[in-house]
Amino acid sequence: MADQQPGAAPGNQTAKRKGEHIRICLEEDVQSKIAGNGLERYRFRHCALPEINFADIDLHTRFLGHALRAPLLVSSMTGGTPEASAINLRLAEAAEARGWAIGLGSMRAAVEDERLADTFRVRQVAPTSPIIANLGAVQLNYGYGVDQCRRAVELAEADALVLHLNSMQEVFQPEGDTDFRGLLGRIEAVCKQAGIPVGVKEVGWGIDGRTAVRLAEAGVAFIDVAGAGGTSWSQVEKYRSRDAMRAEAAAAFADWGIPTAECVREVREALPAHAVVASGGLATGVEAAKAIALGANLAGYGRTLLGGATGGQPADGMRGGAVHDQMERIEFELRTAMFGVGAGTLDELRGALFAVY
Repeated sequence: MADQQPGAAPGNQTAKRKGEHIRICLEEDVQSKIAGNGLERYRFRHCALPEINFADIDLHTRFLGHALRAPLLVSSMTGGTPEASAINLRLAEAAEARGWAIGLGSMRAAVEDERLADTFRVRQVAPTSPIIANLGAVQLNYGYGVDQCRRAVELAEADALVLHLNSMQEVFQPEGDTDFRGLLGRIEAVCKQAGIPVGVKEVGWGIDGRTAVRLAEAGVAFIDVAGAGGTSWSQVEKYRSRDAMRAEAAAAFADWGIPTAECVREVREALPAHAVVASGGLATGVEAAKAIALGANLAGYGRTLLGGATGGQPADGMRGGAVHDQMERIEFELRTAMFGVGAGTLDELRGALFAVY
């Protein structure tokens, strides 16, 4: 792997990077400088006479064959360090209690050094939650194949695998892997051979409709658009960079990417029946309602929950540090938005009337 120190275990180098990522996301300004995730452009048309009982509003849904009590996902964030292990356990415990799905951070560290696998093992506190293992798609060009993908799933006792696309991050990452040639064919091979649902996600710059179609044709079971408007990983890597030129250049990409709302709209129009996850800068349940109305099946939350999961304040500065409380608030806001438009179910929410600004 690029930039590896002589004699250092690859997994330990990857784990060190993950620890730096946690610190930077909590302490530095890594917010995308794009003007929002696009959801702020949409407004629900208020229904003054909803004709439903708030208590009867139903958030239940299914994702990849699994029942969820809410259409919500803890987005992939971290793993590979003792701190990350504690974060993942708190997130998974809360996801189980609330009926959310949970995605794990990149499991490359555990595949390279199985002594780190425990930092991703959360099944003991989330026996019924759908768990999604995670690897970088580009690793399929650096010696990984279906065996490593299956191993990641086994180590996490996961129900699905997501391969993340992070080309822009790799460019700015000191040890970045930037050969993305032929990845679609390799992703297709994993989808055919893995034996479990395989999804693809971005990490904060978005997936457009045309790319989504190519991924669906390759056999991808779900697409997490992970659009722009939240964490910018070029800015995260800026704080790690030992290359002054690249660190300075990162500022030019602080507003790079496709806003989350545009991604959801494009992907849903291109793939009317495919499973779509909306993530990228979501902080409230109102944003989840907007994303679902635009066509998403689930709404995902990442750095918004990170502060609560570390025991501190949420990364977005909102009050209430406990991740359980944050998740309860998000659900309440989603349910209230549905009440405000007279939607008693998620199907009734989809296609609710908007004003666009």
